[in-house]
This record gives sequence, structure tokens and C-alpha cells, in this order.
Amino acid sequence: MSETRRRPPESAADTEGSRQRTTLTVIEPAVAREDVDSTGRVGAIAYPYRLYDAVATIERPIIADRDLEYVVSVDRSRRLAVRADAMPATVTRTIDDVLVVPSELSDEQAREKAEDAVFSWTLRTVAVGSAPDLRFERSIDAYKLFWIASRPDGDVIVDSVRGSESPLVE
Repeated sequence: MSETRRRPPESAADTEGSRQRTTLTVIEPAVAREDVDSTGRVGAIAYPYRLYDAVATIERPIIADRDLEYVVSVDRSRRLAVRADAMPATVTRTIDDVLVVPSELSDEQAREKAEDAVFSWTLRTVAVGSAPDLRFERSIDAYKLFWIASRPDGDVIVDSVRGSESPLVE
């Protein structure tokens, strides 16, 4: 089991006033910043996540133990663990004009959130006689990017992975 430790952005520097440039490990965007429809500049927000490949092993008498596999995505800012379909691809990128949202969870707290989620998902799936054995095969710290676009009818925020848009509400 290898675990990636959380680390701050590798190189952050102020350029042109309030604009930031930083190098981050990000969940690979499906929507490129250049592809976002905007009447002005397109800003970026980097949102912190820790992703886990988890396995819950359920001991069963007489027959072989059962392994249930999960991918857990812990939103380190909203303090929330959700189930993902697959471990996303990540890339390291230097991003201009980005606001990096700080993590509200320590590494230990993120792991506890993931453990609680896997335990509860397992109990919803299978009736067990004893607590399942939980293990994490790997973890990845990555940021999810959101694009902020100026438009005549109001600014929007675009999820770079899903491509969904919603109005930016202040």
C-alpha cells in the first residue's frame, strides 16, 4: 500500500498583481480552459481532493472471504467523502491565474472520512457478522479545476471534468 503525502503547491509566484501561477497535480480536465466560451478572461479555481483505492474484506465462514472494491473521493475543502466510479487520471500542470482552495482536512482526517464511508457502504451492501477489514491500496492527492468565465448574461463556473456549467453566485 503506497500513500502519497499531501504537499503544498510546488511553485507559487505572484505575477501581474493578483494573478497566480502554480504547478499542481490535477485531475485531467475533459474541458480545456481555451475551449470555455467567454467574453473576457477565463480564471481557474483548484479544489483539493484525496482519492483512495479501497478494499473491504468480509470474512465468511466455510466459503472464501469476499472483497468489495471502492474508489473514494474525499473533498478536502467541504469535508465530504463520495463514491467514484474509477480512479481518475492525473497530470502535473503549471496553471496561470489560479486560486488554490486550501484543504480543511489533514491527511489523517481525510483517511478517517474515507474509512467511515467504505465501512458504511459495505454495511449497506452486505450483512456482516463482524466488522470488515479495510485497506487502502493507494491514494492520490489531486486538485480538480473549475473555470470561471465572463459572459454578458453573467459569470459561470465550468467543471473541467464533467463540463457542466452553473451561474457564479457571489
